[in-house]
Amino acid sequence: MKNAAAASLNLVQNLHETDIRTVANRYAGHLQLCYQQSPCSYSLARCVHAHMITSGFRPRGHILNRLIDIYCKLSDLVCAHQLFDRIPEPDIVARTTMIAAYSAAGNPELAWEIFSRTPLNVRDTVSYNAMITAYSRNEDGHAAIGLYRDMMRENFRPDNFTFTTILSALALIADRETHCQQLHCAVVKSGTESATSVVNALISVYVKCASSPLASSSSLMAAARKLFDRMLVKDELSWTTIITGYMRNDDLGAARQIFDGMDEKLVAAWNAMISGYVHNGFVPEALELFRRMHSSGIKHDEFTYSGVLSACANAGLFLHGKQVHAYILRTEEILLQDFPLSMNNTLITLYWKCGKVDEAGMIFKNMSIRDLVSWNAILSAYVNAGRIGEAKSFFSEMPEKNLLTWTVIISGLAQNGLGEEALKLFDQMKLEGFKPCDYAFAGAITSCAVLAALENGRQLHAQLVRFGFDSSLSAGNALITMYARCGVVEAAHSVFMTMPYVDSVSWNAMIAALGQHGHGVQALELFEQMLKEDILPDRITFLTILTTCSHAGLVKQGCNYFDSMYELYGISPGEDHYVHLIDLLCRSGKFSKAKDVIRTMPFEPGASIWEACLAGCRIHGNLDFGIQAAERLFELAPQHDGTYILLSNMYADVGRWGDMAKVRKLMRDRGVKKEPGCSWVEVENNVHVFLVDDTNHPQVQAVYSYLEELGLKMRKLGYVPDTKYVLHDVESEQKEYVLSTHSEKLAVAFGLLKLPLGATVRVFKNLRICGDCHNAFKFMSKVVTREIVVRDGKRFHHFRNGECSCGNYW
Repeated sequence: MKNAAAASLNLVQNLHETDIRTVANRYAGHLQLCYQQSPCSYSLARCVHAHMITSGFRPRGHILNRLIDIYCKLSDLVCAHQLFDRIPEPDIVARTTMIAAYSAAGNPELAWEIFSRTPLNVRDTVSYNAMITAYSRNEDGHAAIGLYRDMMRENFRPDNFTFTTILSALALIADRETHCQQLHCAVVKSGTESATSVVNALISVYVKCASSPLASSSSLMAAARKLFDRMLVKDELSWTTIITGYMRNDDLGAARQIFDGMDEKLVAAWNAMISGYVHNGFVPEALELFRRMHSSGIKHDEFTYSGVLSACANAGLFLHGKQVHAYILRTEEILLQDFPLSMNNTLITLYWKCGKVDEAGMIFKNMSIRDLVSWNAILSAYVNAGRIGEAKSFFSEMPEKNLLTWTVIISGLAQNGLGEEALKLFDQMKLEGFKPCDYAFAGAITSCAVLAALENGRQLHAQLVRFGFDSSLSAGNALITMYARCGVVEAAHSVFMTMPYVDSVSWNAMIAALGQHGHGVQALELFEQMLKEDILPDRITFLTILTTCSHAGLVKQGCNYFDSMYELYGISPGEDHYVHLIDLLCRSGKFSKAKDVIRTMPFEPGASIWEACLAGCRIHGNLDFGIQAAERLFELAPQHDGTYILLSNMYADVGRWGDMAKVRKLMRDRGVKKEPGCSWVEVENNVHVFLVDDTNHPQVQAVYSYLEELGLKMRKLGYVPDTKYVLHDVESEQKEYVLSTHSEKLAVAFGLLKLPLGATVRVFKNLRICGDCHNAFKFMSKVVTREIVVRDGKRFHHFRNGECSCGNYW
């Protein structure tokens, strides 16, 4: 290469000794060397080009075309375009070269600019092929089809490459059988049906169209199979395309039949089968095929390993995956020298899906090259592990982001209780030009559920419909949860009933919604309907059902459902299921049976079990068992404030003020802080927060005055403040005042004052609603003839006309 450069420089001495044609041929010869892909190629091309300029040589068409072609192949499109612009009338070779270069660079706009300026009498089939390829490569199938029609209208004859390219473009958009058949007819008429590349492209179109819900999968795959069987020469792409087609259309038997019928099983075919099994969830079959491949002595490549590692990741087979990783490190010297990016990305996914997030982070850190897939994989790792702080750091460091990136971080923030941050990022995503998908909407709607931001949720619902995602399963499930958590169970049910397709998540969400809102019987009826629809319950379903039974006092039904978990569905109850069973029994006062369950559990009772016992004891005044539960909690969770509060309240209920004081002192000595009770209400898109005995809200005095006014009317209907809920040894009058300053009363009164007449008041509280407030809201709803909805730390209470949806059981 260096000798060639020196020879080019010597041309200056020989320029006057030879004729122009000889010089041109020498330049052409040296430029031919520049086609070799090496670091010196670019330098040599510029050197030869510079010599032409300084020597005064004026290159003609074929030399200019060669220079343009070299600059394009070396990705210097700026120099190539400058040369192109200097040609008064560039020929079709130069034009096609530039179109192909811009196509490869992902810039169909500039490719079209050159093509559209090409006179019709200059164009040829190759130039049309280049422009169609530009559209196809950039996934603009409609533009490619439109250009093909123009080409046929202008009587240009398509060749093999035309059909291969246009069929690839059609595969992007075909969703009906007629789309495939029309181009198939054109192929037959053109006489190119015997070309292997064209038939491969035809098979690919039929295969991809078969996945469309608007097409008949069986007839399209039959057409693809007929083409495949009639091929005289089948190459690697032929076999992998038909195998992949059957796999994508869930016909694993036909795929395996094709595979087993191969005389020579190509590596790509093995990879297609393994990948297909993984995609369809047949992990054991994928691993068995990998073992057969290994025992047959067939060399694995990076796609083989990526498929097997993905199988292990999806099935949680960490040890298997780790063994494959170790095997690669031990045996694959070529791969170790430059570990493929796709394999590193798959390894990250394997480790984080198996709970080894730090190991996944180490793999990411040691990668010399990372792409967007790498960044999204490590972001997903930390989001799913709940390590949101580190996930946010990765997000901010990412050199580029796509829609998946935004969706992962938005959903992660929402699922970890950071709804406000998630909504801000959702808005930022739109400002940066990303059109949200249904999963991004689902994350934003989940954020509204976390924040109980009903109006924001309704706005997102409207946007969802406008964007055409109203039939999305993930968004629909998020809407059910959002409306339920915001206190509008009717809207949640409406979404559920109008969803075109529902899964077990949808059923679980709707059952939970009914249970949370005091509709226990309806929740169980919906569960029975779910079983009739042949939707199998999972462990989440039973958590939901047991919670519903607990809130509704349906002890017999709850116990029966608990027993059916393993007996009918083979689901072993976890500690969380036992917690809900104990809560059900203790809430209903069946402490003896609860103790029997605790004694026979397959594991030692944890803090959650004793918390359920203590809460039940508080309701029924079972001080002895309550003390026992509290003592266990002091050992297991000494910093949990609820234990101290509930036990001291139980002492206060029976007037044991000295014991109450001892518990409060123990709490102070251990540095345990009581979570302050607060309630909030949304008015005109602003959230107003109230604390107990609040004096900070700017309109709190008006709220107190309104409460006094309401209190007089409520007393006329029979309301008497229940001072037993004041856990202080003070005078009766002072106790009544303390009750009137509870945060939920302040929030409800503010809502009644500020919301439009007749509008439902929805208040949210972080702790359990007190008994007096519960009783007061029943009278209040009757006085103001409005519905009052209060969500406390456990459930919803709907107060209408003097009654509560919980039936006074909560």
